[in-house]
Amino acid sequence: MAILSVEHRTLYRYARPVSFNDHRLMCRPRDSHDLRLLETGLSITPAATVRWMHDVFGNSIAIASFAEPATELCFTSSFLAEHFPAVPQDILIEEYARKLPFSYPAEEVADLGRTKERHYPDPEHRIDAWAKRFVGRKTGSGTLNTLVAMTRAIRKDFQYARREEMGVQTPVETLLAASGSCRDFALLLMEAARSLGLAARFVSGYLYDEKLLDAGDGLVGGGATHAWAEIFLPGAGWIEFDPTNALIGGRNLIRVAVARDASQAVPLSGSYTGAPEDYQGMTVEVTVASGRQPAANG
Repeated sequence: MAILSVEHRTLYRYARPVSFNDHRLMCRPRDSHDLRLLETGLSITPAATVRWMHDVFGNSIAIASFAEPATELCFTSSFLAEHFPAVPQDILIEEYARKLPFSYPAEEVADLGRTKERHYPDPEHRIDAWAKRFVGRKTGSGTLNTLVAMTRAIRKDFQYARREEMGVQTPVETLLAASGSCRDFALLLMEAARSLGLAARFVSGYLYDEKLLDAGDGLVGGGATHAWAEIFLPGAGWIEFDPTNALIGGRNLIRVAVARDASQAVPLSGSYTGAPEDYQGMTVEVTVASGRQPAANG
């Protein structure tokens, strides 16, 4: 168990005052058996009216509406939480699902829905071929061993490339380039798992190093929001796999939002009314620290 303080600050700058349309934030984790929220805060400048809602996946969504124009737009969200991640040796899978292939029970298939379906074109079956490499002698067709092997292979064989802009590569593009961001790696693992008949979904959140407790060092992908995959295993439920760092079971990962696809889990989105040249850039700062830290007001 770790007690963690997370602060996420996003600042947009403009050459002259612009008007802001509604902005959508996914910044508040959900309480669960593996994450207990102790404090939360949200500060927005210029002042905004905020309303909260749950999206179709049950994620907490904040909608910020603005009345006044400004040359800067700043969002600072924070929370203090207890984290209880699962460890690989505690992942207990039902006997029938311990080897591939297997079928989900009929009562779960409808609820898993499109998380089992492939989402990206693969006309030459490149993703299928890559995934099948891990089902065989090395893993003994073991479900968990296969997923662990794929997760570790992405960490070992692919080059991490951080990108601040929105959007993702297709899984085939990531496979051919052997390079990508954490979002790209998550999608590749998801599509590979789906090619084996498994349900998978996209996760957005934060990364921390339990030794350094400094998201900017040690593990790859700190200092900003992070992304990874969850795969549904009967008996164990949704299990987290981070191919960027080869982490299994949620260790070092603070889940904020889950979705069927990366496009549905954007941490912050919105627009402004003004000239394109008014926009002067964006900076993002994420800090993860141990223990109690001041929360942002709001």
